[in-house]
Amino acid sequence: MTEDVRVAADGAAAEAAESDAIVVRLGAGRFAVDLGSVAEVGKAPHVTRMPGVPGWLAGVANWRGRILPVLDLRGLLGGEQVELTARARLVVVATDVATVGLVVDAVDGTTTIAEQVAEFPAAMPGPGAELIVGQLPRADGPIAVLDVAAIIRLRDALPRGRRSA
Repeated sequence: MTEDVRVAADGAAAEAAESDAIVVRLGAGRFAVDLGSVAEVGKAPHVTRMPGVPGWLAGVANWRGRILPVLDLRGLLGGEQVELTARARLVVVATDVATVGLVVDAVDGTTTIAEQVAEFPAAMPGPGAELIVGQLPRADGPIAVLDVAAIIRLRDALPRGRRSA
């Protein structure tokens, strides 16, 4: 995989019965992000931390000349928020509502999300469970499917003056 991969965000792909997704690592877990929501993937940039925001909001970054909110979902999804390595990437996801960057430990490749997404066990407490719509059974272990719209809705938990994302 190249350092920067540009992917056309095609809304029709997200609505298809079968769609492609990228597989990312957040801590020890593997998660799928629908490719229809991914604008691009690149090396994780320097992130400027902001005071008074939840831990899942890593801060903001200058991404191609614009200020991009950067989320670190590892804590919400049961992983540890440890120092990022050289394999870390920024996955930029976009909806009609907002564009945000997701910092991930690594991008493992792609997979297909079919209609038969299995239900995700409700063993995860807290708001992290709302970010997952199901799981993909795979021979090498399940892959949780992230709900990009739910990730964008996290901004509703921010203090009123911090909702520019």
